Amino acid sequence: MKRKIETKCLHLEEDDGKNTHYGAISYPIYQTATYAHLGVGKSTGFDYSRLQNPTKEHLEKIVASLENGISAFAFSSGMAGIALLMEIFKPNDHIIADSDLYGGSIRLFRNISEKNKIQFTNIDCYQDKIEDFIKPNTKAVYLETPTNPMMNVTDIQALSEITKKHNLLLIVDNTFLSPYFQNPLDLGADIVVHSGTKYLSGHNDTLAGFLVTNRTDIKEKFEFLIKTTGAGLSPFDSWLILRGIKTLGIRMEQSQKNAIQIANWLKNQKAVTKVIYPALKEHPGHEIMKKQARGFGAMITFQLESKAFALSILEKVRMIKFAESLGGVETLITYPTTQTHADVPQEIQEKNGITDSTLRLSVGIENIQDLIYELETVFQETERELYA
Repeated sequence: MKRKIETKCLHLEEDDGKNTHYGAISYPIYQTATYAHLGVGKSTGFDYSRLQNPTKEHLEKIVASLENGISAFAFSSGMAGIALLMEIFKPNDHIIADSDLYGGSIRLFRNISEKNKIQFTNIDCYQDKIEDFIKPNTKAVYLETPTNPMMNVTDIQALSEITKKHNLLLIVDNTFLSPYFQNPLDLGADIVVHSGTKYLSGHNDTLAGFLVTNRTDIKEKFEFLIKTTGAGLSPFDSWLILRGIKTLGIRMEQSQKNAIQIANWLKNQKAVTKVIYPALKEHPGHEIMKKQARGFGAMITFQLESKAFALSILEKVRMIKFAESLGGVETLITYPTTQTHADVPQEIQEKNGITDSTLRLSVGIENIQDLIYELETVFQETERELYA
């Protein structure tokens, strides 16, 4: 029987029945840089931790299993993984990238990748006709779904039929949903990107990134590049991510449960002009999400009636933290225009719908009554302050 994802977060089938590592239930941290050999050509399978480390290897096998890939590669951050990904392309290669991406990805593409002569065309992958933008030198399509922060949803399977027709790589950043809710490789993607800092870790206590593939040729390129660039994740951080993944399922379920209730609460607030969350039936990507994912996640973006109202909320939250990240057990609220997307040009922010009254909420696992009470208190305090 094929194992369910909750079980795959905890166990590798290839380890079943083994009593290795002295029977340790928690996979050991191999905090070593180098490994002794018994003789010439007699390697233990590990030579130097920049090349591979047992703790990191175990984590990569877990993540590959969760995404139904043949290999995963763990990096020191999500951006380190994306930076290495760009190394599979050559000068004058062309990439079609979604317009609404995490600001760090946009910054990397505009300031590093373009410097290295990689060309980009930014489009709205969820609605634009991709084939209108394909050139003879186009090599890949890069997107997030849902996007950060505007929660646009692209039909991965439909897009993969186009990319395969034109022999293009399809690269999907799956950070917002995690492999618990969505598996892009199963839908036709070639490479999946994760900021492991977020849901895979789940505790806001370490940085990590992942690239996952189901193609042998891409696997071999990543193996060479990670060895050459030295961007791999450390043993201790690998262990922290392993620990976080054990509770991925229950965290995602509780965060989503809370997010649905908060999204509906926000819809009833006079000061809120728009709530963007794919679980809401009025979201244009709702039906696509139902088709290609097992859930809707716990990221909510909402627009307020004014910048002053948004800033007041950020100053008044207490239990909910005003912080720049997502995917942890704690609920965090973010101001994209000065945080996650601060380096994105104003015209791109405006095109994507990011304004100075946009807030992004990463809903955690706290008791929902406490979260709603906090929001009610903050909204009421703001209304009294602004409209008294």
